[in-house]
Amino acid sequence: MNVAYEKLDNVRGKLTVTIEEKDYAEKVQAELKKIRKSQAVPGFRPGKAPASMIEKKYGEPVKYDIVNREIGDALFNYIRENNLHVLGNPVPAATNTFDLSAKDYNLEFTLGLAPEIDTHVNKDLHVPYYNIEVSEEMIDTQDKNFRRRMGKQEAGEEADETALVKGVITELDENGQPKAEGVVVENGIVSPQHFRNEEQRKLFAGCHVGDTVKFNPAATCDANPTEMSSMLNIDKEDVENHKGDFNFEVKEIIVLKPAELGEEFYKAVFGPETEIKTEEEYRQALRNMIANALTSDSNYRFTIDAREAIQNAVGSLELPDDILKDFLRAQNEALNEENIDAEYAAARKGLEWELVRDAIAAQLDVKVEQEDVLNTARMMARQQFAQYGINNIGDDVVDKYAHDILKDKKAAESIYGQTRDMKLYAAIKEAVTCDEKTVNVEEFNKLFTPAELGENAAEEAAEMAHE
Repeated sequence: MNVAYEKLDNVRGKLTVTIEEKDYAEKVQAELKKIRKSQAVPGFRPGKAPASMIEKKYGEPVKYDIVNREIGDALFNYIRENNLHVLGNPVPAATNTFDLSAKDYNLEFTLGLAPEIDTHVNKDLHVPYYNIEVSEEMIDTQDKNFRRRMGKQEAGEEADETALVKGVITELDENGQPKAEGVVVENGIVSPQHFRNEEQRKLFAGCHVGDTVKFNPAATCDANPTEMSSMLNIDKEDVENHKGDFNFEVKEIIVLKPAELGEEFYKAVFGPETEIKTEEEYRQALRNMIANALTSDSNYRFTIDAREAIQNAVGSLELPDDILKDFLRAQNEALNEENIDAEYAAARKGLEWELVRDAIAAQLDVKVEQEDVLNTARMMARQQFAQYGINNIGDDVVDKYAHDILKDKKAAESIYGQTRDMKLYAAIKEAVTCDEKTVNVEEFNKLFTPAELGENAAEEAAEMAHE
């Protein structure tokens, strides 16, 4: 068997496969022998049918399958061994014929090839990098959140924004009087901070033990049957009959007392090994924590700006459009001559970036190891625990959780992609010239408004907003 390659242009090549009878004859006979042993032929004991009868019945389809397989193997082995970056599938020439009566075959295939790419990823390429300034307001907010999370609930005289209010809930009639045979909840409890209606929240703000507050339970939760049923201790099916006003006679107020600053609190926030002892050190640690969190936002913005800068520098790539359109049609039966151009135009943008991305990875020697993927899963695990206020989780727990995440095939593929992109953009950041700028949060957020977004950035920014 012989395989010959000819480069036709920058993005197309031709493979010619020549296969002679000696290349496949033994394999055909071996397959026919297997069939003879396994196939039952009327009038003959198993395995005793004449070879000529088996060959007459099965010879041509067996030959067809084996020659096709040999040609396919020859094609893809040549592509692999010669490191040809093929796009789409090899396209058989229209002149190819496959006459089963012939002994030798000479077949041609056109290949779509990835173009040579100058990525322009070097120090001559300038990309903005935005450092987000940590304000005192951010530190105050983070401090407030930590102190509330680690605070204690205790009885209070006045309801604040964190209060749980307990008392008697009484249904009123159209005259504002207790309704005859209306709903009465002796041990009612509400949490105004979770009301969906701002006006209803305000009714309880600053109330005291002994006060009576007139409110509308249906308005607090958009008449959600589950929530009304729980609040009024009635069946879900009955909530439609109780959407009027109620009195709430306040018997008890439970407020959240924020945790006091001190070494015990600092250890609870930053772990038992922390050396923080003063409020000044605590606030500096909060500043560092926030800055680290904001770095991920800065890095995300860098991926948008870097991709746009690189794609602008590279420009439109020359691609084997005809071959790729054929490939798309083969993958999707819904595509035809009327809609293929629009579909291909959309797919082409993504393909161009994939090719540029792969070229950059090769240039900068970016490789993703299994340990890299596991580290990303560990990071995700810690982030998920942090959402529930668990910041000092043990490494063994994180490791187990990370391995569990990677057992899901789709999750593992997604994490691999995230890991690849993180390593790629980290390498790009080192390779290009970063024009660093310090901005406040408001200025940074404006970068994601439509007026500030470039064409390539819009889709990624939309994804970020969605997440």
